[in-house]
Amino acid sequence: MTIGTKTPKIVVVGAGWAGLGATHHLAKNGYDVTLLEAGPYPGGLVAGWKTPGGRSVEVGIHGFWYPYHNIFSLVKKLNLDPFTPWTRSAQYSPAGLEVESPIFQDLPPFPTPLGTFIYTQFKRLPLSDRLSALPLLYSVIDFDNSDEAWRRYDAVTARELFKQYGVTKRLYDDAFNAMLLVGLFAPGEQCSAAAALGMLYYFILAHQPDFDVVWCRGTVGEMIFKPWVENIENLGGKVLTKRRVTDLIVDDNGKATKVVCEDQIFEADAVIFAVGISGMKKIMAGSEALQSRQEFRNINNLGGVDVLGTRLWFDRKISIPRASNACFGFDTTTGWTFFDLNALHDEFRHEPGTVVEVDFYHANQFLPLSDGEIIKMVQTYLATCIPEFIEAEIIDQSVVRVREAVTHFFPGSYQYLLPAKTSFDNIFMSGDWIANRHGSWSQEKAYVTGLEAANLVVDKFKLGQKANIIPVEKDEEHIQFARTINKSFREIGKSIFPNIWL
Repeated sequence: MTIGTKTPKIVVVGAGWAGLGATHHLAKNGYDVTLLEAGPYPGGLVAGWKTPGGRSVEVGIHGFWYPYHNIFSLVKKLNLDPFTPWTRSAQYSPAGLEVESPIFQDLPPFPTPLGTFIYTQFKRLPLSDRLSALPLLYSVIDFDNSDEAWRRYDAVTARELFKQYGVTKRLYDDAFNAMLLVGLFAPGEQCSAAAALGMLYYFILAHQPDFDVVWCRGTVGEMIFKPWVENIENLGGKVLTKRRVTDLIVDDNGKATKVVCEDQIFEADAVIFAVGISGMKKIMAGSEALQSRQEFRNINNLGGVDVLGTRLWFDRKISIPRASNACFGFDTTTGWTFFDLNALHDEFRHEPGTVVEVDFYHANQFLPLSDGEIIKMVQTYLATCIPEFIEAEIIDQSVVRVREAVTHFFPGSYQYLLPAKTSFDNIFMSGDWIANRHGSWSQEKAYVTGLEAANLVVDKFKLGQKANIIPVEKDEEHIQFARTINKSFREIGKSIFPNIWL
């Protein structure tokens, strides 16, 4: 279908996983689609920074987990080969090595959660502490990712949840809080219990291989986003960088008709927003049309987590047992990760020295430090984990500070998250902070919400085919049975005690 005699014009705002996903699908289906990106390159945190020596860097390296079926399908269709093999990971504290994770799919399968429990190699955490997590399994089963479950658990902090179910302090400090710091990017007392349960599902109750991870063999911007953009442009889509959206023009019928980028105006029959919370706040600040709706004003209640990204080039080879590592206990409210880029990135495989990426999450207290102070701290932290770092000399470096870089799912935040469909007839939302039922998180969720927004456009204009979204794999039968029984008891409880919170 066309509007009169013209093809529908769709404007997508934000060139991350969500925006590129929506733009790609609409371009394939014949839409006149324009993607506007405020930065100099598509990708946000994955592109656009350089070291003093001119080397490209990215901020916040993220893994691609086994359940990322839609992203894996995408790169296959694009004929790309961007990923490492499945890798093993480790976890460090100031006391040394704490945990090693195997490649779970290579080991004999056990019914969930036995595989994760048996095969994860804790070096110091006593069995008695680990067993204290058993009562917590009920809440993971009870949390089925439904709207009702989110509202039931979202007002509670993750720390309160773990305490309520009898998790020992040591297990909380050395395992669960450590996981939250690098998974949800904030300490447990600042994380929504609902968001924590959504993450824990993949680590505890999902299928045994779901904890397995691969990494991009270079920057995501170069290895995935650049060829993806070329594909979009070959399909007729337009990807424009350095276009910061400043306003939205809505007609008297409440439909968006134009997107304003400072002195440029783009006509639109529909708009898809695919930016983070901080970006959305900036757009809304200049738009009376968006401010007129309560759902958009509510975005001002949301926020992000500060990220500090560093990359160091050392003058010698340093033996790093595992390519990807998470660390906790160095700072009370900050988690950090470090990666052996000689092992992960093709361009550094034959580097004479060692290249390491070190990223800090919930790093607000570090951002005011000078580059020199940060680099000194990073080298000290690395040497605590692997002593060889202390003697090595740094020959190049990068320090990037990003305010509100990743979504903060704090207690009570769910009520302010937007759905894909808004009260505007032709404005749709996407991104990792959009409420959806897919059940994934991070990059996969962002990409899926982009496809979902594109499907809403297809529904509206009846042009083209909907994107095929690969659903999350069904739970194992015993988990399905447990959730069915639990749901039945909840329904009975509601009928008997309708005014009790259940």
